[in-house]
Amino acid sequence: MPFTMSQASVAVCTTGLNALLAVLDKAAAHAAAKKVDPVVLLGWRLAPDMFAFTRQVQVVTDQAKNGLSRLAGVEPPKYEDNETTLEALRERLTKTLAYIKTLDGKAIDASADRTITFPLGPKKAEMKGADYLNHFLLPNFYFHLTAAYAIARNFGADVGKRDFLGDIPLTVV
Repeated sequence: MPFTMSQASVAVCTTGLNALLAVLDKAAAHAAAKKVDPVVLLGWRLAPDMFAFTRQVQVVTDQAKNGLSRLAGVEPPKYEDNETTLEALRERLTKTLAYIKTLDGKAIDASADRTITFPLGPKKAEMKGADYLNHFLLPNFYFHLTAAYAIARNFGADVGKRDFLGDIPLTVV
């Protein structure tokens, strides 16, 4: 049986977003243990020209819901980008996970050769579905997921590679 577009996308986004939920919990625990206001984490960034933690979480959820919606050929839900607490970010991640479960895997699978049109700054870009998935959606998803993880780690949260990988389908022998 061939490896499908939905297998290469939905499972990856689900695993990554669930892992980010766990990282968020560890960051919150770190803030509580060190008696640091969790709002500090929300504005934490790795470099002055990079997005802060809140925006990284917003963008990674947008990449998942918008990218998978484009592949499925449906309009994604719009989010307000108004999260100001760790709990609000948790709700956004949970809402995104629930939404991507509703997407039709067969529609995503059928998108490999379909032209996907998407915003690229002030312009629009087009790619075939398979190229969009492999060269735009997944790299952007992982970039912002990695940045959010790295910010939490830099903030002092006790997270490591296993936390980033999340619950991957793994059998240790």
